[in-house]
Amino acid sequence: MTTIAIVYFSGSGHTHLTAEAIAEGVRKVGNQVDLLRITGEQITNGRWKNDEIMAKLDRADAIIFGSPTYMGGVAAQFKAFLDAASSAWFTQQWKDKIAAGFTHSSSLSGDKQGTLMYLSIYAAQHGMVWVSAGELPSHYQGKTDGVNRLGSFLGIMGQTPMNMSGGNPVLDSGDRLTAEYFGQRIAQATKRWHLEKVAIAA
Repeated sequence: MTTIAIVYFSGSGHTHLTAEAIAEGVRKVGNQVDLLRITGEQITNGRWKNDEIMAKLDRADAIIFGSPTYMGGVAAQFKAFLDAASSAWFTQQWKDKIAAGFTHSSSLSGDKQGTLMYLSIYAAQHGMVWVSAGELPSHYQGKTDGVNRLGSFLGIMGQTPMNMSGGNPVLDSGDRLTAEYFGQRIAQATKRWHLEKVAIAA
């Protein structure tokens, strides 16, 4: 069985809900999934460190990166993780793993594409194989389920209006469905890629 790791930071909870929806999609295909949440408590003097998370990422067949978009890029906490995880680059530990990314913000645009571009470049530097969103916007197909309602293809995007009064975070139903489909797509791609690697090795 292949293992997919979803590593992410979530500030207000929306990125966490997206990660959970992706994990649900992964499980529907029968893959094992590890939800690995980056937190500020893992950072000391500006340096991120968590050996348990790194060990799980090293063992995973695929890694899905997720961060809210803050000021047009990844959150500072997630950037600290990415910088620390570059240690895997020196040994090419993640080379040929499947990779993908997702993000969320309160604005319809919010420059979320900048975050996805950064994550895809990061994966490319590790020699990973990037998987895109793979879903046409539902309105192009005459559907009303809201799948890929923001028209993102490099990875998936979610959007929830800022709630100034607090309350529990919620996801748009279309964004949740998009995340589930994304999890299924990555799980299927990981299985195909894993079988191809096994066949070549044999």
